Amino acid sequence: MILLGILLATMAALTYAVAAQVQHAAVHAFPDPRPGRRAPLSTATLRKLVRDRNWRIGLAALGIGTALHAVALACAPLTVVQPIGVLAIGFAVLFSSTVPSRHTVIAALTSGFGIVVFVVLVAGQANGAARIPSGADRQVMAIAGVATTGLVVCALTMRGWTRGLAFAAATGVAYAAVSALTRIVASPLWDSGVTDLPTLPLLGIALLLVAGAACLQQAYASGGVDTAQATQTVVDPLVGVLIGMFLFHEGHPADTTAAIGEALGATLAIIGVIALALRPGPTFASGSQATTAGVDGYRLSEQPVPQSQRLPDLPSDRQLRVVIGADTFPPDINGAARFAQQLAGGLAGRGHDVHVLCPSDTGRERVDEVDGVTLHRVPAHRTPMHPSFRICLLWRAHAGARRLLTALRPDLVHVQAHFLVGRALVRQAAALRIPIVATNHFMPENLFGHLRVPRWLRGAARSLAWRDLVSVLRPARVITAPTPTAVSLLTRYGVSSRTLAVSCGVNLLTDHASAKLGDAPPSVLFVGRLDEEKHVDVLLRAVASVPDLTSDIVGDGPLRTTLARLAEQLGIADRVRFHGFVSEAELARAYARCTVFCMPGTAELQSLATMEAMAAGKPIIAADAVALPHLVRPGRNGWLFPPGESTVLAELLATTCAQPDALAAMGAASRQLIAAHDINATLTTFESLYTSVLEHDIPVPAAHPE
Repeated sequence: MILLGILLATMAALTYAVAAQVQHAAVHAFPDPRPGRRAPLSTATLRKLVRDRNWRIGLAALGIGTALHAVALACAPLTVVQPIGVLAIGFAVLFSSTVPSRHTVIAALTSGFGIVVFVVLVAGQANGAARIPSGADRQVMAIAGVATTGLVVCALTMRGWTRGLAFAAATGVAYAAVSALTRIVASPLWDSGVTDLPTLPLLGIALLLVAGAACLQQAYASGGVDTAQATQTVVDPLVGVLIGMFLFHEGHPADTTAAIGEALGATLAIIGVIALALRPGPTFASGSQATTAGVDGYRLSEQPVPQSQRLPDLPSDRQLRVVIGADTFPPDINGAARFAQQLAGGLAGRGHDVHVLCPSDTGRERVDEVDGVTLHRVPAHRTPMHPSFRICLLWRAHAGARRLLTALRPDLVHVQAHFLVGRALVRQAAALRIPIVATNHFMPENLFGHLRVPRWLRGAARSLAWRDLVSVLRPARVITAPTPTAVSLLTRYGVSSRTLAVSCGVNLLTDHASAKLGDAPPSVLFVGRLDEEKHVDVLLRAVASVPDLTSDIVGDGPLRTTLARLAEQLGIADRVRFHGFVSEAELARAYARCTVFCMPGTAELQSLATMEAMAAGKPIIAADAVALPHLVRPGRNGWLFPPGESTVLAELLATTCAQPDALAAMGAASRQLIAAHDINATLTTFESLYTSVLEHDIPVPAAHPE
């Protein structure tokens, strides 16, 4: 039974850490309007918290952890179960900062090591057979009431980090008393199945839970989540063990050596907590200014912002302040990231004040200014699905979005996806009544290969994914997609008529170095992620059937090793070159060198790589799927082939590469057709769209450039 109690207590510690992270982010998503006072939280802010969905999710997690802890207390003595909460310190540090500083790690380890020493020494004296004496419930409630009230009074007279420690310590005392009272209630239930529940301990549990939760929110408002969690986690077992030892008689008297060790362990734990509270916050450069933020995200300054550092008012000629939300952004290499970068840079180049909220490429939060665009990087984690793709925790995205929008008060928010950052921005912008425009680059097939969804389950997964997208983007006034086909997918799955086809655009001024074919063997180029939906294996099988044809594969992804192995099996390893990620200059040279460009993918909502190849004046051979037919005119600038048909693709490659005159004519046609997709036309369209949205003159879907 004791082992079961330990397991349940460990699960409770993990759940408590998650609850702490979610509620801490929710608290800091509502900046207190009173200058210089971040805590105690005002009554109005507390009411907002109760209505906040994320805070309620954290409350539910806290309830689950409490239930697990209660069952653990019914299985094992208080002196064994209570100290296991020390694990929450490590979990809190892990969730609070993707890359914790050395100061934070040392402080957390010191606190954890101290409480572990205390636990080990106390556990050796535990007496699991002890019976709780009568009247212990009244003693516990009296001690908890006096100690909690005293700490709260002290907190209200303090400022800065000491206030947060006092509130968190009050929480620890209250929760330790809750555990002790739970032990009183649960022990006879487990031992003899008593059905008459004692009223006084139950009332005490309810009151102390409310008091502890209220103190915890104030602690969150005064400092970082890891500080609050560590303080509570240290005080809780210390008080709980003392109650178990001296009131419940669950331990044998300690000898002098053990007592000294316990005192030293408790001291180390307290020192670690204070060190956590005193840790420095990171400073990020933003242009010529520096912004100090806490570990929890884009925290507003506790002091009024000097006039010289405030964002300037925009001119009256409708230059806009726009926040772009992107779940993927350079240095990520994919079409959605590239478009978000082009859109942000293009709008900034036209004089607009552009901010981008996106996952951090290094894991740490920071603010950068690049080409006139302010990038707000949210702390993010690597994923096992893709080596370069990072995601941020949803509650961190919500906290960052809320703070950014509250500080900037932009004219408009433009999200590029409905995932974590986009989802958070849509919800927070809707709550602040900021107009929203959304662009969809997503198809469920983009994820199936990463998530390894079984083929028999993909139909249901596809339906759920589209339903989720529609639900998230519902508050948007207009939803754009790159092509009419992409728009039809949105309307098919439930998006209303507020849709518009707007090309992602391509920079026609990119310098593509000239290259003459001469006597060199013909070559076919592919550019993109090496993922399942790109079907590069179809291209390799086609190349194997065309003698002397070489292939350049630019891009990287989880299937690179598999594709290289396939090339060896097909006997064309000497004719296929895998380049991985390359620079912009090398990419331009790759477009210039190739004889023909091939896109065998079947989940392309537009395909920027194909558009860039057309801008480079190359014939295109592409799968007849989704939006690719919008770019390829069979017989004019290239050919379409049935998806997955490597034999047909091989015939088209052989025939096209054997006709120099046709190659030149198709290349010229590609340049002519892609002219309608100039990035400047795309920027102008979005500027007009923003103006229409702000004036409530929502445009009717227009024809996509053909």
